[in-house]
Amino acid sequence: MSKLFAFSGSDDFCPGGSIYPNPKESSLFLYPQLDVYFPPCKRYCVSAPFVLERFEQKKPSIEVLPDECLFEIFRRLHGGQERSACACVSKRWLTLVSNIHRDEISDNKTTQASDLGDESADKNGRGCSEVVDHDVEGDGYLSRSLEGKKATDVRLASIAVGTASRGGLGKLFIRGSNSKKGVTTIGLRAISRGCPSLRVLSLWNLSSVGDEGLYEIANGCHQLEKLDLCHCPAITDKSLLAVAKGCSNLTDLTIEGCANIGNEGLQAVARCCPNLKSVSIRDCPLVGDQGVAGLLSSASYSLTKVKLQALNTTNVSLAVIGHYGKVVTDLSLTNLPNVSEKGFWIMGNGHGLQKLKSFTVTSCRGVTDLGLEAVGKGCPNLKQLCLRKCAFLSDKGLLSFSKAAGSLESLQLEECHRITQFGFFGSLFNCGAKLKAISLVNCLGIKDLNSGLPPLSPCESLRSLSVHNCPGFGDASLVALGRLCPQLQHVELCGLHGITDAGFLPLVESCEAGLLKVNLSGCVKLSDKVVCRISDLHGCTLEQLNLDGCKITDASLDAIVENCQLLSDLDIAKCAITDSGIAALARSNLISLQVLSVSGCSMVSDKSLPSLGKLGQTLSGLNLQKCKAISSRSVELLTEQLWSCDILF
Repeated sequence: MSKLFAFSGSDDFCPGGSIYPNPKESSLFLYPQLDVYFPPCKRYCVSAPFVLERFEQKKPSIEVLPDECLFEIFRRLHGGQERSACACVSKRWLTLVSNIHRDEISDNKTTQASDLGDESADKNGRGCSEVVDHDVEGDGYLSRSLEGKKATDVRLASIAVGTASRGGLGKLFIRGSNSKKGVTTIGLRAISRGCPSLRVLSLWNLSSVGDEGLYEIANGCHQLEKLDLCHCPAITDKSLLAVAKGCSNLTDLTIEGCANIGNEGLQAVARCCPNLKSVSIRDCPLVGDQGVAGLLSSASYSLTKVKLQALNTTNVSLAVIGHYGKVVTDLSLTNLPNVSEKGFWIMGNGHGLQKLKSFTVTSCRGVTDLGLEAVGKGCPNLKQLCLRKCAFLSDKGLLSFSKAAGSLESLQLEECHRITQFGFFGSLFNCGAKLKAISLVNCLGIKDLNSGLPPLSPCESLRSLSVHNCPGFGDASLVALGRLCPQLQHVELCGLHGITDAGFLPLVESCEAGLLKVNLSGCVKLSDKVVCRISDLHGCTLEQLNLDGCKITDASLDAIVENCQLLSDLDIAKCAITDSGIAALARSNLISLQVLSVSGCSMVSDKSLPSLGKLGQTLSGLNLQKCKAISSRSVELLTEQLWSCDILF
């Protein structure tokens, strides 16, 4: 602290009154009536303990200075590292340092250069032309995250001071807040003054942060590009107006569960932020058609991603999207109860979504056969379609859409119970030229084929097939898929209790390209015969294999060890695997597993400890949960041995 405070003077002069509290000890003073003490020339015979008990010398302290003086001292320090060191002294100093705006930092370069120049000229006869700048102003590549009790104003002030001289803060995430000393305007003010390079700010579940806090960010963080506000009830349109004016570089805006943000704030952002590319609005009751219309109409040439969820918007919003969404590539609509079939029809016929590539609709009653057909015709470049919980969509609408959407590459249907096997296979036929991935999740209308399909052209482009929890999907459907899709590489059949070896083997045998990933989790009727066939035909390409809950034994592991040299991820949870199977895996020098799961394998015991130790030389993850025959002591020993492997037990 010698740089901050230096005491100069002589010990021979002590102003301020008597240094001894007892006035009767006047024999120690040459002039007892004066307030100035001059040590006598003659030494008095006084015992040392007697003097030390009564002599109390007060040490000088910089803490006696008022805040204004300390502030002036701190802002005149040469570099950010020195200010950061001062901030570590106390909360008071931290508060003062964090309130120094970058513009308020005294520029010592001129004085420093002059002093160094004179000194150098005296020594070397020439001036000094280069001065080292100790204050580093970075591009903001540092990221900081505060959650729960750690989210306080003091920590924000520390972040503001600490990152200023170490590259600058670029991303700040605050999740929740301390219940007693939570984040307030004070903390955000410190960020705004010390972190002008901030580009990403995310605030979640902060009831103590209001408009004043965002005012500070808008005034100090002009480089802000991404703003995420989630469940911040005290923030209103006023702060969004300030952000729109102060942060014109904003490209990404996410607002969720903010009850006091409405149309006015969104319109201001659209007007003042010409680079706005992505907008996500969820569960904001004050946001209506005017806000959405303002966004799309003002940012029609920049906005590429739009996500609307749980809003009070009507068909008007979809009409505006269909007309002004000229550069929109990703559109997601979720739980819009006031949007009807007419809205989707108008949006599709608006012919403005020519560049739309990804479209996701969830829980919207307006998705009907007519509406989806219009979307297919109005979006000629659509590549990905995801429909979830569309209760009024049937095979007719899906087939009409698949005929119109000639560029479709990925189709995902989830809980669309009116879709049957005819709509599913018809979509494969209509989109056969470019379709690469198709997924069915919990579609109860899918039933197994009772009769053979009419002659259909093979879908040569399909690479990924995923069917989850569709109880009616059976062997006949798998046999048909084997004939239609010979180029499959990724197969996920999860929770399908109706499929057996007889249905799955033709699919495996028809795959010409070589399977890379196979997930058969929950297919309880599949046996070793399937695994052995997969290993024989696709062992040279197989990378991931999930057999969770299948009826397999050690024979499957023997086949895997012999043929699957590229396998890196193996899940044999809840299977009839024994210690012998694990030993077979460990003996192979050809296989190098990175992830292994034997969760719920009751016949795997402590005897497998040496084998697991050998496998662990390449493993990064090992799941031993619910292995009742493995003791806790064995897991502890294994954890000590495999220190680089994450072990779940």
